[in-house]
Amino acid sequence: MDAIPLSVLFITLFILLLLSAFFSGSETGLMTLNRYRLRHLVDKQHPGARRAQQLLDQPDRLIGLILLGNNLVNVLASMLTTLIALRVAGEAGMAIAAGLLVLVILIFAEVTPKTLAALHPERIAFPAAFIYIPLLRILYPLVWLINIITNNLLKLLGVPTSKQHPDALSSEELRTVVKEAGALIPKRHQTMLLNLIDLEKVTVEDVMVPRNEVTGIDINDDWETISRQLSDSQYTRLPVYRETIDRVIGILHMRDVLSLVYRDELDADTLQRVVRDPYFIPENTSLNRQLLNFQRNKRRIGFVVDEYGDLQGLITLEDILEEVVGEFTTDPADHYEDIVAQEDGSWLVDGSTSIRTLNTALQMSLSTDGPRTLNGLITEYLETIPESGTSLLLDQRPVDIIQIRDNMIKTVRIHAPIAAVTTGIPGQDT
Repeated sequence: MDAIPLSVLFITLFILLLLSAFFSGSETGLMTLNRYRLRHLVDKQHPGARRAQQLLDQPDRLIGLILLGNNLVNVLASMLTTLIALRVAGEAGMAIAAGLLVLVILIFAEVTPKTLAALHPERIAFPAAFIYIPLLRILYPLVWLINIITNNLLKLLGVPTSKQHPDALSSEELRTVVKEAGALIPKRHQTMLLNLIDLEKVTVEDVMVPRNEVTGIDINDDWETISRQLSDSQYTRLPVYRETIDRVIGILHMRDVLSLVYRDELDADTLQRVVRDPYFIPENTSLNRQLLNFQRNKRRIGFVVDEYGDLQGLITLEDILEEVVGEFTTDPADHYEDIVAQEDGSWLVDGSTSIRTLNTALQMSLSTDGPRTLNGLITEYLETIPESGTSLLLDQRPVDIIQIRDNMIKTVRIHAPIAAVTTGIPGQDT
């Protein structure tokens, strides 16, 4: 060793430090790769991504290879530093050299390369994968022996070593991923994706048209009344019932009526023959399930029934799609006939308006776990049917009860939010 020039020893030490930095940085780079982007690049046949995926499919072998290489070069660097210190300053310089080596390795071979790799994992990991693949083949027997020992040790400690699938995401984790996508996903598309994820949590009962608001044709009406309803209808599909909506017969498609009108064959008997069979939906069916059911049954409209078979309302394919893409209007509040803006900044709201509709149209945050309508929410809290003129605070908004009819809250006035928060409906910011 004494015959080797100091310059060669310093160059060798420098190379060993570079190798240590390579092992440290590549380890961080490979382990911090975005797994979903990596799979995307693999599908695009990116060579570096394919090799990186091959290594990450067997993480125990990859970690064993990296640590084997990193520890080997660090031990050699330590031995070489000791040799240089003896040659330059004798035994007195060994302690100084050891301290300097720790500092150099910490800064230049650990912290700096790992930080760089964490910031730009693909730039470090993909080139490193080209080196690790052949290196793993060369050192495979040693790596295999290390893995056997470590895996058995983990088994003794009760830690399973079988391949896990940590990349599977729950719906809440997927929501977080979408929210953190930032500029990668336009805000409008981000909202649609979040709404799509939430379809599992929303039932048809939450978005249906209540039975008292369902517009249809009473087949027992005189023909003049029915004809006027057909000519004035703004819907392409109309429920047909006998005397009451509870005795629904089916759905009338205006396309079938037009063909009969064109041939001058439309009368009461013919109208009943072209009515399509009703389609019933349990009230607790989730929207994502019902969307698939509509597709499978080739339906666009259905009647919602409760556990006793009583009709609760009506839901259409459009209602479900609006939960994903939003209302088909420029101003959400303009879409709702039951929510009318006033000049003073308040809104006149029908008591039968659903809580979800209020939250969407007026940007409120009322809980949807309890009553479904504004009338139900207020009467549940007050535990009585209030009188006209009663006021309360709802989600930081003053609410005045304007009209009571048939033991129900018919109309309320909702004002703009106020800064002060006082007592009010439990579960709300009131």
